[in-house]
Amino acid sequence: MTMRTSAVPSQAGRAPKLRYLSCLRLNEILVLQGPPLLGAAFALPPPLAGQATALAILAAANVCLMAHVFAVNDWSNLHADLADPNKAASVFTANGVERGEMGGLALGMLAAALLLCSLLGPTALGLAGGVALCSTLYSAPWFDWKGTPLLNSVVHLVGGTIHFLLGYSLGGGIDARGLLVATFFALIFAAGHLTQEIRDHGGDVHNGIRTNAVIFGRQRTFSASLALFTLAHALLFGLALSGTIPRVLAGLVLFYPLHLRWSLDARGDGFSYLSIRRLQARYRVLYAAAGLAMVAALWLS
Repeated sequence: MTMRTSAVPSQAGRAPKLRYLSCLRLNEILVLQGPPLLGAAFALPPPLAGQATALAILAAANVCLMAHVFAVNDWSNLHADLADPNKAASVFTANGVERGEMGGLALGMLAAALLLCSLLGPTALGLAGGVALCSTLYSAPWFDWKGTPLLNSVVHLVGGTIHFLLGYSLGGGIDARGLLVATFFALIFAAGHLTQEIRDHGGDVHNGIRTNAVIFGRQRTFSASLALFTLAHALLFGLALSGTIPRVLAGLVLFYPLHLRWSLDARGDGFSYLSIRRLQARYRVLYAAAGLAMVAALWLS
């Protein structure tokens, strides 16, 4: 008697490349293309078409670098993610990828990122290495800054600064203007990380991960996150008024009331997982629009 097999291929039976691709957080990688590309936009004189090769290399390098960052995070947090009902279904082992393979993918992505950044010069290579170091300190079990309150926010502030400067370095150097604008992106990055801690609070409590939200509570962490977002908007407004960046960008302060309203809505919903996911989706669209406005203002100026 011949047994019939299912016509639907198993996850483990996928071609290796497709299995690996399914394990990458493509939406997160796409979102994090913004800081270095905007850094390049602030540093390079228009038209950027004359820098197409360098920008293409930067984009490819950043895709590989962000893939490395998330692969290290997923590799390090496998057991905790499996125990979290909000994450278990999307863990890479559910796609037929073993932990050793994920580790190899992380190393391969890092090698590719560093190789590409070496084509952009020693400053870009050093900054890419700095991003990878921040990722290791945060995620790797030997350091586990993810479970160390305050330090986990510090590493996001530093990492967010370096990430923007990776693109800014294409202009030939890092100056005070670049550091000031990078601080805006660093504040947004650190504030977003605190929001994510609020989202993952339930799973982190279950797994004994000492995030800021677990140790200080969701309400205090929410207040800290909102304070950093507020400071970022105030900084951007000040930079525009001072002429450090195009003055028309002072109008982006009008985005702040929207972000504030959405944040208060999430608090009113009791910081539920779905309400924080909705908040994240909303403010990501908001900051994507802000990024496009920055590029337009730089071109017009």
